[in-house]
Amino acid sequence: MALTRMTARQRREQVLAVAEREFAATGLHGTSAETIARRAGITQAYVFRIFGSKKRLFLEVVDAAFARMTIAMTAAAGGLEGIEALSAMGAEYDAMLADRTTLLLQLQGLAASGDSEIQAAVRDSYGRLWQAVAATAQLDPVTIKAFLAFGALLNTSAALDLADHDTDWSRQARTRIRAALFTHITTATNTDEHP
Repeated sequence: MALTRMTARQRREQVLAVAEREFAATGLHGTSAETIARRAGITQAYVFRIFGSKKRLFLEVVDAAFARMTIAMTAAAGGLEGIEALSAMGAEYDAMLADRTTLLLQLQGLAASGDSEIQAAVRDSYGRLWQAVAATAQLDPVTIKAFLAFGALLNTSAALDLADHDTDWSRQARTRIRAALFTHITTATNTDEHP
């Protein structure tokens, strides 16, 4: 039986898939390039040849996690605008909670943002997500801010696996967010920028 050799692109995708799982679980500093290489069945030198450094590989998988969420949420909104768009995007976000790897990668990116290069890259990734939600929903900045703040809580809930934790506070954290929650936001609440 002859083994089929992977193309460079296939190998790169394989390394990215392994790196996503590893970085999601243990972050930038808790994951070694050697572990990623071993799990991908290649040498550490080959990982560095493809990506240049462990940090570059980390930044690529974190950016991809933000991009997956951005694409999925805007696609879910379809041609909707306003609260209806946020509702559709929220339902998609809720569905994405099952993919803990994507959510954990976003959190790992934030956790590693003590490094200025990582901070800048994660800020850009988050900015693209924010801009896509804002452009899709066509709502005021405070409504977008509130929507994405609830998303951060959902990320935290997924990271802590609150779905499997049965306490009063975890049940409260898992309550469904209804679109009507945003109706209290008025133009008057959006005039001043928070320092």
